[in-house]
Amino acid sequence: MALEVYKKFFPKEHCWYRHKEIQPFLVILYFGGNDSQDPDFPNNSHVPLHEYVENMKKLAHHIKGLSDKTRLIILSAPAVNEEQILKTYGDNRGRSNKVGRKYAEAGVKLGQPLGVPVISFFEALYGKPGVFWDGMHLTAEGSKILFDKIKDVIKKADWEPTLDWDKMPTEYADIGTDMHLEMMIKETEDETIGITDSESQELKPQ
Repeated sequence: MALEVYKKFFPKEHCWYRHKEIQPFLVILYFGGNDSQDPDFPNNSHVPLHEYVENMKKLAHHIKGLSDKTRLIILSAPAVNEEQILKTYGDNRGRSNKVGRKYAEAGVKLGQPLGVPVISFFEALYGKPGVFWDGMHLTAEGSKILFDKIKDVIKKADWEPTLDWDKMPTEYADIGTDMHLEMMIKETEDETIGITDSESQELKPQ
């Protein structure tokens, strides 16, 4: 499916439905979870491993070619919690860590020849409790693990210009201070409960 639409989402030239080329600063390429499904499972989204690798290469080359400032991170196929999937759905949904690991390892190997940082999402999740709510989809804790992995890559990457927010120049620094922000929050809270500052004073015990 991605190969059928990626040039529409990331066109390299002007086209009738876009006013200009798409040149994002960062793209995270993440496939493999559905691709690694058991081909015998009903209504599966299986893609053979060799085809998955070629698809990822094609997508990566296209995205890298959008502009010299477009950065790419590859996120490998994830691990799953097989017991939790079975308990939630009554079957394995065509997922297994045995097969998922092969897709994850293939994704990780793509990084070096492409010159692209890769996050092993499989290793980040494998065997960790509390990261899925159904064995496949992330909880807040699982999302935090993913966020931290992406953040680490951004901070360590030797990109020019950098995408590390701590090193980026500050823009609009004069539009507000911490005190100003606190005042805005206080005003919002008062408006939410329908009490103005003057009414707040009247309600206080004398």
